Amino acid sequence: MTTLNVRDTTGRTGPAAAPADPARTVPGGRAVARTAAALGRALLIAVPVLLVSTFITFMLGGLTDQDPASVVLGDSATPADVARMREVFGLDRPLPERYALWLWDALHGDLGSSWFTKIPVAQSIAERLPVSLSVAAGALLIAVVLGGVFGILAAVRQGGRLDRAVTVVTSVLATVPGFVAAIALITVFSLLVPVLPSGGWASPSDGLLTWASFLVLPSVSLSLDAAADVARQLRTGMADTLHENYVVGAQVRGLPAWRIVLVHALRNGAGPAVAVLGMHVPRLIGGAVIVETVFALPGIGELTKTAALGGDVPVVQGALLVTIGVVLISSALVNVLLVKLRPAARREV
Repeated sequence: MTTLNVRDTTGRTGPAAAPADPARTVPGGRAVARTAAALGRALLIAVPVLLVSTFITFMLGGLTDQDPASVVLGDSATPADVARMREVFGLDRPLPERYALWLWDALHGDLGSSWFTKIPVAQSIAERLPVSLSVAAGALLIAVVLGGVFGILAAVRQGGRLDRAVTVVTSVLATVPGFVAAIALITVFSLLVPVLPSGGWASPSDGLLTWASFLVLPSVSLSLDAAADVARQLRTGMADTLHENYVVGAQVRGLPAWRIVLVHALRNGAGPAVAVLGMHVPRLIGGAVIVETVFALPGIGELTKTAALGGDVPVVQGALLVTIGVVLISSALVNVLLVKLRPAARREV
């Protein structure tokens, strides 16, 4: 085998250089490659999860003992009328065929219509989803801020009174159910000190302050256990990180304490906290059902509950499909964030 020699500008010859790796030569190439790989892995997980979860959801709706055609038409309907209505609903087809058609239409934005109100399911969800997302986003923000602040303080003051106080408080908050926190907050801030509304909803178009006033109590009641878990995980992760050699080296070089904690230690110790926060996203969305009931919020949780009690299967299936999609998207974003935070990932590719 012969080796191809090339002549450089100085006249010397040597082996030809290997082609440059685009991921190493293009600015930000490694970061783009890591992000793409993380998204690819998340997609490989999300697709089968979506198929299995939606199939189970559709099966539960299809195996119900309640005949929707009879419910819609009432007791005075004849068997012929019921048969015609079942054909309109597509209930005369095999269950796998109905699932395939429903999933195909859902992927094209058609979630069907309510069996009782005839309102398109997509329209009902589009009207209710912003309420639930606002409450969940507010709860997520509060959990990150509170959990982050107290987790960092406990890590910096590990072993001290503040550390022990944070441990006790977070242990208590993690055991408080959302509806109990909601009732307590209403009692304090709507009855004893009436500064916030006890329920209802206002859109941002009514004014940001008005909208925020209706958002505070539901978001806080939904965020307490998530904030407690974030604080504990962040404290544990940063307590170990603060004793690493690179942190000690940064202290020797005279870097400011705030930079050592918030830049070096936080980035490398936040992985467990981000992971547990990702696990709380489904809980925030699922817990919205109870919180929306307590605060009388017109969200997707309340829509799903009302539809389930009334036997409106298309609405339940559509709402669950959208909820599953939100959970999978948030999980993919958390996976990408974990890749960016993990120190070993920055040396890959």
